[in-house]
Amino acid sequence: MKTLLLIRHAKSSWNDIALSDFERPLNERGKHDAPLMAKKIKDKQIEIDAFVSSPAKRAKKTAEFFMDEFAVKAKKLTLIPSLYEATLENYYEAIETLKDKDDTVALFAHNPGITDFINSLDCGPIDDMPTCAVYAIQIKTKNWKKFREAKKKFLFFEYPKSI
Repeated sequence: MKTLLLIRHAKSSWNDIALSDFERPLNERGKHDAPLMAKKIKDKQIEIDAFVSSPAKRAKKTAEFFMDEFAVKAKKLTLIPSLYEATLENYYEAIETLKDKDDTVALFAHNPGITDFINSLDCGPIDDMPTCAVYAIQIKTKNWKKFREAKKKFLFFEYPKSI
């Protein structure tokens, strides 16, 4: 069995219009919500084996807040460029490259792609992935390469305003 935590980046700042979308940092609410949600997941006694993220600044920083809570060094973060502005196929390809030794993976990405991807899994639809939301599924497989065809089961959906 595998577990996948799909996490939308925390709230980002629009203060500096000179920054590209890729470079936008977290705002104060994002800096508050990311550690809060990381603690919420840790309180569920979930052990995360791998952290994977879009390289965009806000997604990467959200992942780093989670890694801090789980006492994992930042160098253990895998950045996958295709997770920025990802299509459904980009998500599948990223997941299929995960290491089989990693049973639980946290994947950090962006809307609208992450909402579309979740809804493509037929595990329980959502209208929208709020910032810093965590959508967890369990996958009946030993190999990430078999993710597409494997049976998936919804575990939980948490987001900052639900706490």
